[in-house]
Amino acid sequence: MISRFAAVLGLLASLTVSAYGKSDMVLVEISGASLKSPIEITDSRIQEFNIWAGPGVSVGDGVSSQREETEGFIIDWQAGVAAQRPSGLQHYQVSFYAGCRARSNRNCGAEKPRLAYVVSYYYDPSAKRGFIYLPGKGDPFYYVNLGSIGHGGREGSWFFATASWEDFVRPLIADAQSN
Repeated sequence: MISRFAAVLGLLASLTVSAYGKSDMVLVEISGASLKSPIEITDSRIQEFNIWAGPGVSVGDGVSSQREETEGFIIDWQAGVAAQRPSGLQHYQVSFYAGCRARSNRNCGAEKPRLAYVVSYYYDPSAKRGFIYLPGKGDPFYYVNLGSIGHGGREGSWFFATASWEDFVRPLIADAQSN
């Protein structure tokens, strides 16, 4: 029974990826820590933080030169898994929504934005470094995330945030906290 459920879930996940794989990031929502209300980011710069990039995504000609991507999203994949994260950090939930930026995008699989991926983002102000947690099996949003993309079995692990993500998001969070 469980294996049949897993097979159906896998099929649904693959259909979701094909339907939304060419969708655009249209909204990033950040909530938690000391924010009075969630930050909603619709700026086109969020395209730089595409969930369909990095491990779990193959690039190449599809025949002879397939290789897994090693860069992309908001995680510093090159740094590997963060062995330990300090306790007592500021915690945020970061939700990525996929949809269509332009009505003329025929490859886009969504008319309305849909929740595509959720991670936990922790910030260490003393080290000025962020950590990203990819939900693992048993965590909330694990199946939501797998419905969009799996990052090569790296779910359930801690990673360092990229410098580009930190440069983008820290001023937005600081501004939201001061208002």
